[in-house]
Amino acid sequence: MTLQSLWITGGTQSGKTTHLIEQMQQWGPDQFWQKTAFKASTKPANKTPKTIKNRQVNRSGCNRMALIFAANSHNRLRLVDQINQATQGQYPFRSTTPLAFFEDEVLLFWPLLVEALHLKTRLPLRLRPEMEQEMATRFWHPALESGQLSRLGVNPDRIVRQVLDIFQLAALGGVPLNQVNLVLEQGFSELEQSSLFYALIRELLLGWRGWCLDRGFLTYGLIAELYGQHLLNHPAYPNHLIERYSMVLADDVDEYPAIARHLFERFLEPASEQSSRQSYDIKIAFTHNPAGAVRWGLGADPDYLEALQWHCQAEVCLERQAGFAPALAEPLTDLVLSPTPGFLDLSNSSVDVRSLQTVSRANLLRRIGTEIITAIQSGQVSPAEIAVIGPGLDEIARYSLREILIHADIAVEAINEQRPLSSSPMIRALLTLLTLVYPGLGRLVDRDAVAEMLVVLSQPVIDPVRAGLLVDHCFVPDRDQPHLLGVTAFSRWDRLGYQVTEAYGQILQWLEIQRSQQQQRLLPNPVSLLDRAIQRFFVETKTPGSGQLAVLRELIETAIHYWEVESRLLQRGSTEFSPETLQQFIQLLRRGIVTANPYPVSPLSLPKPAITLATVFQYRANRQSHPWQFWLDAGSVLWLEGGSSELWGAPLFLQEQVGQPWTVEQQTGANLQRLRRVLLDLLSRVRDRLYLCHSDLAVSGHEQLGPLLPLVYGCQPLA
Repeated sequence: MTLQSLWITGGTQSGKTTHLIEQMQQWGPDQFWQKTAFKASTKPANKTPKTIKNRQVNRSGCNRMALIFAANSHNRLRLVDQINQATQGQYPFRSTTPLAFFEDEVLLFWPLLVEALHLKTRLPLRLRPEMEQEMATRFWHPALESGQLSRLGVNPDRIVRQVLDIFQLAALGGVPLNQVNLVLEQGFSELEQSSLFYALIRELLLGWRGWCLDRGFLTYGLIAELYGQHLLNHPAYPNHLIERYSMVLADDVDEYPAIARHLFERFLEPASEQSSRQSYDIKIAFTHNPAGAVRWGLGADPDYLEALQWHCQAEVCLERQAGFAPALAEPLTDLVLSPTPGFLDLSNSSVDVRSLQTVSRANLLRRIGTEIITAIQSGQVSPAEIAVIGPGLDEIARYSLREILIHADIAVEAINEQRPLSSSPMIRALLTLLTLVYPGLGRLVDRDAVAEMLVVLSQPVIDPVRAGLLVDHCFVPDRDQPHLLGVTAFSRWDRLGYQVTEAYGQILQWLEIQRSQQQQRLLPNPVSLLDRAIQRFFVETKTPGSGQLAVLRELIETAIHYWEVESRLLQRGSTEFSPETLQQFIQLLRRGIVTANPYPVSPLSLPKPAITLATVFQYRANRQSHPWQFWLDAGSVLWLEGGSSELWGAPLFLQEQVGQPWTVEQQTGANLQRLRRVLLDLLSRVRDRLYLCHSDLAVSGHEQLGPLLPLVYGCQPLA
């Protein structure tokens, strides 16, 4: 019997992905090519090719290919590289992630959805997360103002985000939106929240969905709902699906949402006698990591996806353990999961585990930096072989470690560091520029902002002291048109110096030109102004670093998207908006909702070897591994808690939990199981040395009493 489906399971670094690619190569020749001999012809025999490779073509004439899934975009790019190297580009395939696939299919089959749901035929536009939140905040403004959505200790922006997350969790779990109030009420029954509160969430989300569909806006939640509950169940869609693909490979299905299983079952279910599927031979394989489930709490349903193994003809179980897992995984997880306090002596361990212990966290950060610098300078290890990982990386830790290491000429690379755009001086300076060119924005600018703008735009000419003097004497606040006067408005302008005077004059002249063009309607829109400013002050005069370029690119991408959305709302092609619209854009960025995380671009040259700095979630999600690991804040309780890696209400939308109460005992058990997976995963990703870094006091000054303290105290602390 020919193998049609395969389930590959194993721990971290056990070779699952390699085995998946090998299986693709075994299936490849039969799936993508078939040998067809030429019939006899009048040509000489020695000139007749023995065989020719013809692509397998479906009834519609389209080439069938492999559909390959990865958990996230970073892993997708790496998987594509591995496949291309292994197959030498022989086989056609489409690589994607579950959410990206859902979005592409919704856009591709939009006419089917228009017909089935009686939608307007307008071409849909996907809202970026920050615009989704901005539009939802406006739409739900009455409920927010009345306090109906208030929750103790949660600010309005966070409340909006949580309600939108409920939409996405329900859609990814296949739960109809009109039932979310029941799921929340049944799940949170012990929290004494009013049923009216959950009913309000339902009504707000139903209204939001209708508002988006009427205007052709798509969000991730709406995309998942349209695909999982409408397109996937459309009678015409399954045949279109199977006609395009001869093979389906899904890596790390423990990271996928529930509706991904419904998709895979379309390929796994046997063909009926009446179905045209009989003419298609589809191979399908999955990989699964019991110690994975990184996205549990973020929409993934690993237990529901694991049931796919019972649909597969064969199973491969990879027993190999990597890194420190063979030596530490079992005793460490037994210790952490034990209900009674214990102790683990690592002094005689076969692996190199060391401890850095201090009283204060500030001293701990300095100790970590010193240890890393000494090891690198002595040649024991290179920067690229070191990772500093913590359950949560606050700005103090990021800044301190960067400063210490960069001062020693050691590069630091943070994984997916999503800092608000407003935290960048360049972005703040550009936003201030907008207020000085466009009328009606005087309330959004003050002296400090203008002084910072002068420093940033003229670097390194105008220093903060001279910028302050210029603003004190030359800045004219105004509700409608704030502006800067000439340098001679400062009676002692001679004290500024020639270079400062020249730099200030150039900025002032540039502002006057832009303001004049705006008044004459020669400035197309604020995006054009931002682009001109970036070219003039950040590209022509200096070469921005990769981090600065990422920030600037994200600003431009956000501005373009914002104007595109506003144009659709106004239902006109003009990109000229009122001061209120531009004011909302500036306030959106200043609230810190938008982060610097543009579409990744591969560097043109090899990146400089750098130390990896990441949260535990980021490190695991990107499948990183290093010879040396430093576990920051090893005594923190955050190792046990999900924190920002678990959305509000997420467990309630797991398939086995829908309609059931989520108890404190279940949450405690889920936290312990998450910690177990984290430890197994991280131990498999360290090869040579592990540092447990602990300070008695946390940043807040409280004593740290986390679950890993028995492990910390089992090591001999370094002097």
